[in-house]
Amino acid sequence: MTEATMHKGKDASPERPQQVLHVPAGEGRTVWVDGDTYTIKASHENTGGRLAFMEASVPPGCGPAAHIHHGEDEAYYLLSGELEVLDSGRTFTAHQGDFVFIPRGVTHRFKNTGLHVAKMVFMFTPAGFDKFFLEAGDPAQPGMQPLPWPAEHFPQIAEIGARYGWELGEEPAG
Repeated sequence: MTEATMHKGKDASPERPQQVLHVPAGEGRTVWVDGDTYTIKASHENTGGRLAFMEASVPPGCGPAAHIHHGEDEAYYLLSGELEVLDSGRTFTAHQGDFVFIPRGVTHRFKNTGLHVAKMVFMFTPAGFDKFFLEAGDPAQPGMQPLPWPAEHFPQIAEIGARYGWELGEEPAG
């Protein structure tokens, strides 16, 4: 054990945050991803890699394609609206106030099948997948609406996702 570790505790590391993180309302980096709006409140950089925490607005008809995270667990809490959730081969509807936990390695997606924008907060643990949003997302433009991406954009998105342990999953036969 080093001198620094003895004085700071056994979890001390150069990346370990040494103070409280406070991100006021309306702050955080905001990007558009395939029609959705994501604001990163806590990232790999400011949590020492422990978690990433984000806000999301998902318009009707939007949400990510079925996919798998190999390196992190995902959890979200639905603040308003409703989302159809794919869990491997089954789907269910999450409503305002519902919590959803997705272990790494599970094929999943959410889709807003309602009439109103769904709002949620979610996190990844450990952090790192927030880098996908920053690299793949389009900078949000004040006063504008995000648009779903054209189909020809998805091979590039899959390539970016692969760098972060993400791959497209299979939708069940309908």
